[in-house]
Amino acid sequence: MVVGIEKAVSSAKKTPAAIPSSDFVINLARGDPTMYQPYWRRMGDKCTVVIPGHDLMSYFSDPGNLCWFLMPELDDAIRRLHRVVGNAVVDDDRYVVVGTGSTQLFQAVLYALSSPHNPDTEPLSVVAAAPFYSSYPEETEFLRSGLYKWAGDAYAFDKDGAYVECVTTPNNPDGTIREAVVNREGGKLIHDLAYYWPQYTPITGKADNDIMLFTFSKATGHAGSRIGWAIVKDKEVATKMVKYMELSSIGVSKEAQLRAAKILEVISEDCVNSGPDKEENFFEHGHRLMSERWEKLREVVKRNGVYSLPKYPRDFCNFRGKDTESSPAFAWLKTKDGLNCDNLLREFKIVTRGGPNFGVDSDYTRISMLSVDEEFNLFLERLAAIKGSINGN
Repeated sequence: MVVGIEKAVSSAKKTPAAIPSSDFVINLARGDPTMYQPYWRRMGDKCTVVIPGHDLMSYFSDPGNLCWFLMPELDDAIRRLHRVVGNAVVDDDRYVVVGTGSTQLFQAVLYALSSPHNPDTEPLSVVAAAPFYSSYPEETEFLRSGLYKWAGDAYAFDKDGAYVECVTTPNNPDGTIREAVVNREGGKLIHDLAYYWPQYTPITGKADNDIMLFTFSKATGHAGSRIGWAIVKDKEVATKMVKYMELSSIGVSKEAQLRAAKILEVISEDCVNSGPDKEENFFEHGHRLMSERWEKLREVVKRNGVYSLPKYPRDFCNFRGKDTESSPAFAWLKTKDGLNCDNLLREFKIVTRGGPNFGVDSDYTRISMLSVDEEFNLFLERLAAIKGSINGN
C-alpha cells in the first residue's frame, strides 16, 4: 500500500519538462491558476502564517457579526483590497459572507433567494446567458432541490414569474463584459465577479450590485485554500446565506481564512506602496504575464488559420491609470470550418472544455490561460502544428 502511494505521489509531481512532449496530455479544461506560483515563491516568508496548536479552536470567529464565522482579519483584508483596486463597493452597510469557495456561496445564494418556498408554486427558475459558466446547470441541479431549478439560456427564457439570472462579468468562458438579459419584473440577479481584477480586465468602476461573488482562487491564484466571499446589500439575504453555511458546513476553515487575509493584506500593501523603483505588485505582474500569453496565442492562431479568437475593446483602467486591453483567464477558441474544436484538440493531446458545456455549438471550446509556463508553451507548440496536420489529412 505504501509503495502504491509513493508511485502516485511521484507521478503527480511530474511536469511537462520531465515527460516526453509527445506523450504528455495537456489538461487545459480546468481553471487551475498555477501560473502564479513562481511569483508567490519569490515572496518567500512574506505571506507565512504560523498558527499555534491551541489557537482557532472555537466554531465562532466574531459572534457579534452577522456572519459569525468570518474572521475579522479576513473581513478587513477583503474590504481594504476592494478599496485599493476600486472594483467593488464595500461600504460599512454591505455584508461580507465568506464561503468554501464561490461554489458553496452560489448554493447559499440560491437558497436565500428561493426560500421560503410555497409548495403550491413551481421551483424558482435559474438562468444565464449563453455562453454561460459550465458549472451553473450542474450546481443548480445537483441537490435536486424543490426550491429552484435550472431553466437554461437567459436569451431564450420567456416564462412569467420569479426568476434568478446569473450575470458573470467578465464572462466565463468568453471574457466579455456582461449585463442582465431578461430584465423582467420578479427577477433577482447574482453577479459573479470572479474575474473582475486588474490582471484580466480594465477596472472601469466600482461594482455596486445586490449580490456579488468573488473568489480567492482567481484573485490571487490560491485555489487550494477554498475561500470565496459574497458582498451583499440586503440583510435578510445575507442572513439566509449564513444559515445555509451553518447547516452545510458550520462555517469556513479559520486556518484558510487567516492565510487568505495575510495574502490579501500583502497585495494591498504592495499596491499602495508601489512605485518606479519598486518591484511590480501582484496585479502588475499578473497583467504582464496574461498580456504576454495572449500576444503569443494570437500570433499562433493568426498563423495557422484554423481558429479564431474574440477581440476585446481597450478601455481605461482606473487601477492602472491608463487604457488597457482585456486578457481573460480563458481563451474562447472557435474553428473556422465548423469542426468539433474540443475533439480536434484532443487528437493532439490537448484537453479542453467544449462549447456544448457552455450552452453553445461544438465549434467552440474553452482553454485555460492559467497553467504553468511549460504546459502553456507546449500547448502553443501543438496548436501551431495543427494546420499542417489538417492540410495533409
